[in-house]
Amino acid sequence: MTFSIPPRTAILGIIAGAMGLPKESYHEDMNSENIRIGISVTSKIKKSFHRLNYLMIKSNSDFRGKRKTPIQTPFEIVSGIDPKRDEVRYKIFVSSTEKGKEVFEKIRSVFLSEKFIYNPTMGTANFSARITHIELYTKNEVSMLKVNNELLTLDSACLSENVGKIFFDKADEYRYNMIEEELMPADFKKNGDREIVKMNSVLFTTGNMQLQVYFTGVLYVISRGTLHQTIQFLD
Repeated sequence: MTFSIPPRTAILGIIAGAMGLPKESYHEDMNSENIRIGISVTSKIKKSFHRLNYLMIKSNSDFRGKRKTPIQTPFEIVSGIDPKRDEVRYKIFVSSTEKGKEVFEKIRSVFLSEKFIYNPTMGTANFSARITHIELYTKNEVSMLKVNNELLTLDSACLSENVGKIFFDKADEYRYNMIEEELMPADFKKNGDREIVKMNSVLFTTGNMQLQVYFTGVLYVISRGTLHQTIQFLD
């Protein structure tokens, strides 16, 4: 089974891989007290369910499929509406707390240079991905917005705990099926330990559209030219 959007832990794994960091060596440096992650879906996506026949390999002959009882395994895939033509695209926002500034500088240096060590994948190795359109925003382009039960239009996924109510326009009933909520892993326990110590319930859209909610909490408005994006970091 799969998530419609990559969890915070998966995004950090992609970042760490691009930087060439050893496996599971970054859990403490990039936890939610240091590195902040936001995400939005920027293409129309769907899930499809398949059953794959896996082989149990115990001898050379098993590579040729001679074993009579393959293991049938459920397999869920996230794809574009037309899997042959459409891409799955996400926009990822990365920032840091004061405590995580040093780690963020290392991330910034690698990504702005685009000198990646390992290519990103979205799940198993055969679902290869690419990183494009990397931008750095200055402090003057980012402002904090603190609200209390206000109707806002968000350009990213948000934490369910901050949402009082989702706004639905009756004239756009098709949008109802493009809002999802999932419980996702957020932090591992420590370096070398994949025990999950923090989970986030996340609300998001899957149709390349904004999310309208009554929101209480802290948001960030990113402004450049005529483009304004209101996002939440999934701390």
